[in-house]
Amino acid sequence: METIAHSPTDGVYAATNDYVHALEVRGAQRLLFVAGTMGLDPQGVPGATIEEQLALVWANLRAILASAGMTVDNIVRLTSYLRDASYAEANAQARVAALGGRVVPTTAVVAQTLDSQWLVEIEVTAAG
Repeated sequence: METIAHSPTDGVYAATNDYVHALEVRGAQRLLFVAGTMGLDPQGVPGATIEEQLALVWANLRAILASAGMTVDNIVRLTSYLRDASYAEANAQARVAALGGRVVPTTAVVAQTLDSQWLVEIEVTAAG
């Protein structure tokens, strides 16, 4: 599988260093669409802070990807749903660390969650 980043600068605002406008995927044999994944431990208990929940989200995503024979290196699209805009920086830092600095098309949305203890939910698309 080959990926090609596209972040044109003509006619569109510039992408920042931590994401790209688009990612072209060539030669992929499989696509994995992962539902919104929350910062819950195996018993379904949310982490107490945004940092704890982000660590759990990424651990959960790694487990889900592994079940399909994939890793975070297969992620080609990511959407974060944040309960509060003040979580944006922590979310971006966790994403950059989890992806090892690899950039993918990313969207962050501030949204009300179904449970007030759920601070973040992340959904991804992976290709392999």
